[in-house]
Amino acid sequence: MTTNYDAQQIQVLEGLEAVRKRPGMYIGSTGPRGLHHLVYEVVDNSVDEALAGYCKAIDISINADGSVTVTDDGRGIPTGIHPKTGKSALETVMTILHAGGKFGGGGYKVSGGLHGVGISVVNALSEWVEVTVWREKKVHLQRFERGIAMGELQVEPYPQARTGTSVTFLPDASIFTETTKFDYTTLSGRLRELAYLNGGVRIKFADHREGSEREDVYFYEGGIREYISYMNREKQPLHEEVIFVSGERNGIQVEVALQWCSDAYNDNIIGFANNIRTVDGGTHLEGLKAVLTRTLNTIARKRNKIKENESNLAGENIREGLTAVISVKVPDPEFEGQTKTKLGNTEVRGIVDSLVGEVLTEYLEFRPNVSDAIIEKAVQAFKAAEAARHAREMVRRKSVLESSTLPGKLADCASRDPSESEIYIVEGDSAGGSAKQGRDRRFQAILPLRGKILNIEKTDDSKIYKNTEIQALITALGLGIKGEEFDVSQLRYHRIIIMTDADVDGAHIRTLLLTFFYRYQRMMVDQGYVYIACPPLFKVERGRNHYYCYSERELQERLATFPDNASYNIQRFKGLGEMMPQQLWDTTMNPETRTLKRVEIEDAAEADRVFTVLMGDRVAPRREFIETYGSKMNLADLDI
Repeated sequence: MTTNYDAQQIQVLEGLEAVRKRPGMYIGSTGPRGLHHLVYEVVDNSVDEALAGYCKAIDISINADGSVTVTDDGRGIPTGIHPKTGKSALETVMTILHAGGKFGGGGYKVSGGLHGVGISVVNALSEWVEVTVWREKKVHLQRFERGIAMGELQVEPYPQARTGTSVTFLPDASIFTETTKFDYTTLSGRLRELAYLNGGVRIKFADHREGSEREDVYFYEGGIREYISYMNREKQPLHEEVIFVSGERNGIQVEVALQWCSDAYNDNIIGFANNIRTVDGGTHLEGLKAVLTRTLNTIARKRNKIKENESNLAGENIREGLTAVISVKVPDPEFEGQTKTKLGNTEVRGIVDSLVGEVLTEYLEFRPNVSDAIIEKAVQAFKAAEAARHAREMVRRKSVLESSTLPGKLADCASRDPSESEIYIVEGDSAGGSAKQGRDRRFQAILPLRGKILNIEKTDDSKIYKNTEIQALITALGLGIKGEEFDVSQLRYHRIIIMTDADVDGAHIRTLLLTFFYRYQRMMVDQGYVYIACPPLFKVERGRNHYYCYSERELQERLATFPDNASYNIQRFKGLGEMMPQQLWDTTMNPETRTLKRVEIEDAAEADRVFTVLMGDRVAPRREFIETYGSKMNLADLDI
């Protein structure tokens, strides 16, 4: 454990000038995602202190004025004079980009900071920041405005032997022009995740804004084992105890938690490297999948569940119904891919494989009932997969991967460049007719679906591939086979837009389609190819003018602008088929004027749980969910 953490460990790489000019380069965007990233950057510093063994409690609060305070009980940012800058280490860290204790100076063994941009970027993009540091029986205070120190570091004696850091910042509204309002749910999802990944660290989160006061504490002694229990709490586990593997080799720490469920047809494997969710996979996940396949096949043969003349079970058979979390802590992580969320360290694969292999083999050999239950489920999955194979081959023969046979009802676009092409998935022929006439056929394709597609959550593969509407979706989009690696080069459109009516049936069809994409090839959702169209709900005519309103609130705001004695007419669009092709183009399909919502999964565990509750087989959890959240809904909003 490193104990020598002082000004010597703070290394300086470059200055801070460019951050305010090009904030998107450093935090991804200046929209809501980038705004919330500021909080994660500050919290990550406190978590890194926890990883180093010096911090047990982190408090985060959204204050009444919209600022955020993050306080920890770690060692406190060093405050001594830095040898290169001549300023305090605290001011150096706050005002110089890439100055910190995570660039090889020995301050940290493992760090969760993804891009290394750290607190200096938060400082640069905030209207003001106030930092308080407790260490060496002193309290140190300094204020910054838009990245610039307002005076020297103030130091006063402090009677207790308290250590830690508190950072309060107010995002700069001239940078975050869309919004500076933090969303409690978005932040709580990530903070809960961090508490699971760092078992034993208490994270307290409070909102002190007027009208939205609340407080939550996330504290999980069981770490990722409790994460698995949380994700599976509405499922039926095959074995009660969560299988847990923990170990360290060559400085790389590995934690794995596993539990199979009898009532799930999909796997849900979530990977983390240094607390960063690796949505694009990586060597740790490759190692885990390989060792699960090898170990369970070996045990299945030992226990005579697979005969000598029978082939091994495939990885996807073994993983059916599995919920797993793998968390690795790597001293020098290498991240790959556009979004830097794929772990590239080759040595991690072998370490995960050997560590998990040893512990899992011993665990299952001592619990034959558990191994038998998992293997029997895998054998059933294998048989179902064989039944599905014939249906699947039919899809393969029809699919654009091997021939040019596209569904007859698809109105394709002229462009063959997927990056500029988009497809609207619409319900029924009437909406399909309006959309086909209203579109720009150069780059917009239309696929009408009849009725409601299968609920993937309740269906095995053999039924999926026999379903006409799902066949049409798979072939039109150029999707591969379920369970295979997502291949973006085969995707025929880079914007897949769900466009349904603004009523109960439309919402149901949209949910079924989202379930299909999430369960069938989730990487499509994770990589941002799925969108939802936002057609207007109302058309207001007044004299020769007309206005489209996309919500009840927008309608009321529009009506409020009219004089009391005005002669206006309101048309409520129940279905897309009621709209003329030109109206549909103007309001919903024209890239210049439309609104599209990209489907994003910030909290994978919560998304997985909600899909299971709302779309799965079990009635009791769904009733409980509706009773809990239904009471919070405004009944006037219901479309009955």
